[in-house]
Amino acid sequence: MLNRRNFLMQLGLLGAGLTMAPQLIAAKVPQKAGFQLYNLRAILASDVPGNLAKVAAAGYSVVETFGYSKENGFWGLKPEKLKSLLQENGLTSISGHYNFNKLFIDGDLSEVDNVLEAAKILGQQYIVIPWLAKGFIKDSATMDKTIAYIAKAAAHVKKAGLKLAYHNHDFEFIPVDGKVFYEQLLEKIDPKLLDFELDVYWVVRVGQDPVKWFEKYPGRFKLLHIKDMDKENPQLNTEIGNGSIDYKRIIAHAAVGGVKQLIMEQENFKIDPFESIKRSAAYMNANLIK
Repeated sequence: MLNRRNFLMQLGLLGAGLTMAPQLIAAKVPQKAGFQLYNLRAILASDVPGNLAKVAAAGYSVVETFGYSKENGFWGLKPEKLKSLLQENGLTSISGHYNFNKLFIDGDLSEVDNVLEAAKILGQQYIVIPWLAKGFIKDSATMDKTIAYIAKAAAHVKKAGLKLAYHNHDFEFIPVDGKVFYEQLLEKIDPKLLDFELDVYWVVRVGQDPVKWFEKYPGRFKLLHIKDMDKENPQLNTEIGNGSIDYKRIIAHAAVGGVKQLIMEQENFKIDPFESIKRSAAYMNANLIK
C-alpha cells in the first residue's frame, strides 16, 4: 500500500526536499459534474429519455446508474438502448450501483457476472457495491467472511477489466467487536483490487472527517458521493453549497484521496427536484470542478 509520501512523490508533488500542504495540491477536482440517477428514482423511470435530457440540461455530464437486473435491464431498457440515450444527451457513465445479495450470503459470483456485460456496454469503469445489510458485519467472524467475499468479487471484476468499488453509509464506521468495517476493507483488500466511493454526507453524519480518511489512505477514494446536509435537520439533504458541509475544504484535499469523479447524490428534496439538481450542478461547476 502506498504511504502518503510515496503517493505525493508519484504525483510529482515532492522533490528536492519540498513538501506541499494537502490543501494546496488542488482546489478543484479536474472532472465533469456527476449525477447519481437514483436521485430521481420513480421520476426517472416514468420517462427515461425525457428525464435524461433534463439531467444533461441541468449541468451534468456524467451519470452513475442504479437498479439494473438481468431480466429488466435498466428500468425496462436494455443496456444498448440506455447507452444510445446517454450518447444522444452528451452523457457518459463512469460507474453503476449493483446489488450482490448472493455474494454476501455464500460468495456466489453469479450476480457479479450478470452485471459485467451491462457495465462494459455502458463503458463504465467501476462496479459499485452500494449497500450491504448490517447482518453481514454483525460480529468479527461475519465481518471477516464478508471482507473475503468482497475481495473475491474484486479479483473477479479486475480479471474482467473493470474495478470494484465500495460505497458507504454510516454504520461501516461504528466499531463491532473492536473493529471498524470500513477500515478493515481498506487494510485487508489489495488497493489494486478495490477502490472506494466515499459518501461524504454519511461520513460527516457519523461524526468523522473525510479529509482525515484521505490522508490516512491516500489514493483509495476514486469516486466521491457529495450530498449536502440540511442545516436545520441533519437527517435531510439539501442542494450542494446550501448545507452545513464545507465542500470547498474537502475538495481542496481531494487529490490526496485520489478522487477522479464527483457524483452528486440527493435522496430527498424540499423544492422541485429538477430545480434542486440544477442548483447543485451550478455550485459544483462553479466551485468544485475545473
